[in-house]
Amino acid sequence: MAEPLSPWESFYVIVGSSAGALTGLQFVVIALIAEAEATASMLEVRAFGTPTVVHFCAVLFVSAVLSAPWHALSHAGLVLGACGAAGIVYVIMVIRHARRQTGYSPDAEDWFWYFALPLIGYASLVATGVVLERHPTICLPAIAATALLLMFVGIHNAWDTVTYIAVQRRKEQERRTKEG
Repeated sequence: MAEPLSPWESFYVIVGSSAGALTGLQFVVIALIAEAEATASMLEVRAFGTPTVVHFCAVLFVSAVLSAPWHALSHAGLVLGACGAAGIVYVIMVIRHARRQTGYSPDAEDWFWYFALPLIGYASLVATGVVLERHPTICLPAIAATALLLMFVGIHNAWDTVTYIAVQRRKEQERRTKEG
C-alpha cells in the first residue's frame, strides 16, 4: 500500500513544512492589520485574511494525510475528499462574507484569487479523493498540484493583503499630514 505514496514523501515534507511556516507568517500579517489604523471589520478579515490561513492549513493537512502510514489508499482518499468538501463549504461562506462586507470592493482579480482558485482546488481534492485508490498514478500528481495551487493562492493573497495595508497606511499618513 505504501508504495504509491513513497515517492511523494519528500515532496509533502517540503510542501507541508512550507505551509506551516507560511501559516506563521500570515499571523504576522494579521498583526500588521491589527496595528493598521484602518477600519477593517471582521467581515473583511473573514473574507480576505482568515482564508489565507485556512488554505495554508489545508496544504499542511493534505501533506500530513499523504505522509501518514495508511493501510489502504481508499482511507486517505476518503479523508482528502472530506477535506475538499469542507473547503468548498468554507469558500462559499467566505464568498458570503465578501459580499456582505463594505470596507473593500473586490475586483475581478480578487474574485479569481480569493474565491475561484480555492474552489477549484477544493473541488479537485474531492474528485481525486473519490478515485484515488483506483487511479493513484493520475490522482497523486493532481493532489500535489492542488496542494501547490492552494499554497500559491495563500502566498499571493498574503502578499496582496500586505501591499494593500502598506498602501492604505501611506495614504492615511499623507491625509493626516495634509490635515495637520
